[in-house]
Amino acid sequence: MGSDALSPDQGTLDELRRRMASIPGRGESVSGRIPREQQFRRDMLPVPAPLVELLPDGGLPKGAVIAYSGAHSLLTGLLAEVTAHGGHAAVIGLPRLGLLAAAEMGAQLSRLAVIADPGPDPAEVAAVLLDGLDLVVLGLGGLAVPPARCRVLAARARNRGATLVVAGGEWTNPSLRLDSRVTGYRGLGPGCGRLRSVCLDVRVSAKAGPPRHGHIDLCARSGRTEWQTRETVRVAEVPALHEAVS
Repeated sequence: MGSDALSPDQGTLDELRRRMASIPGRGESVSGRIPREQQFRRDMLPVPAPLVELLPDGGLPKGAVIAYSGAHSLLTGLLAEVTAHGGHAAVIGLPRLGLLAAAEMGAQLSRLAVIADPGPDPAEVAAVLLDGLDLVVLGLGGLAVPPARCRVLAARARNRGATLVVAGGEWTNPSLRLDSRVTGYRGLGPGCGRLRSVCLDVRVSAKAGPPRHGHIDLCARSGRTEWQTRETVRVAEVPALHEAVS
């Protein structure tokens, strides 16, 4: 699909349907190319390694709706991991989400569609994309989606086996809630220096069981961004990290 941005005045919905019809074997390549050491189940989408222990089933459930709040960096990592393993994804209504950061995390931008301006009804664009993609990240821009429509879109995601992540708005009864916040940086001195790592605190809340908490660092390594648990991170003299933290 490519990372080209689409706008609603281009006949967006018909064009999206046409593009998705050309995507071969949605989802099959994802489960087939997941690294063996991560041991993801076939009904899960892959996630960055430090998130595996935090998520109840070790990945993003296919057919689920995840409500997200916090730094864009974690959303970028989810998109990168899915596209890096052969999946197709889209991001809707999040024009500030950085493609450079995604590429440094290993994203295959040819498998990522960007709809920066979905118009007045971003949920309708997401509904179309759920028909043909593995992961859809929907920025609601502060909108509250009515409960009845939440149920309709959740049923669509479930029936299509696609995962919907909603951010920046109100969503009723998601399968999971995923929150992250930036708690610090490494490499920056008083008014100078280069950003070498970003520290995130992550909280995962499922419908059953207590919330899970984790601490993750995003570290620059030779032009790539690596995800590491806080306990194992090492700060080295490496290039600056291109990180979206808003």
